Amino acid sequence: MTPLIAIAAEAAEQKSAEVTDWAGRLGWVAGLLLFVVFVYWLMRQGWKWRGSLQSDLPELPTAPESTGEAKLTLSGRYHGSTTAGQWLDRIVAHGLGTRSRVELTLTDAGIEVVRPGANDFFVPAAALREARLDKGIAGKVLTEGGLLIVTWEHGGKQLDSGFRSDRAAEHTAWVEAINSMNAVSTTTEGIAR
Repeated sequence: MTPLIAIAAEAAEQKSAEVTDWAGRLGWVAGLLLFVVFVYWLMRQGWKWRGSLQSDLPELPTAPESTGEAKLTLSGRYHGSTTAGQWLDRIVAHGLGTRSRVELTLTDAGIEVVRPGANDFFVPAAALREARLDKGIAGKVLTEGGLLIVTWEHGGKQLDSGFRSDRAAEHTAWVEAINSMNAVSTTTEGIAR
């Protein structure tokens, strides 16, 4: 047998490569897609359940016709609201858990929160409790002082709402303005009693 014939015989004996088992592969892909859809459905159900647990929270206040002259404005992002002091207990009722762009306006009447694509609301000056710089709120963690956290009362419950300005240097002015408004209203209430 010549070497050429031996190579040809050896090549004939080798089988061709296995063809991919498309039915098995498609089954795995379909199973993975069903699993992803199921996990998404569970997350959605959890969000709805949390909303139903917080159904005792009344409708959010809307801005009055005239709020007065703007003291400060801020353009940035709204990152959500939580129960005051519990930065992971997200409030989802009435759209408070929806992240969005935000335009804040601080006046003597309170804070007007305008959110394109989400529910706008108004925080009356009497409901403001404090403002501070912090590093996190449910779903968003930044460097120390990266978030403006406004604590306010609504429906007998204290809430923390997290905002981040497009220009983070503005946060300090907001903290000072809100806390000075709160100090003035607390002093006025103490005198009235």
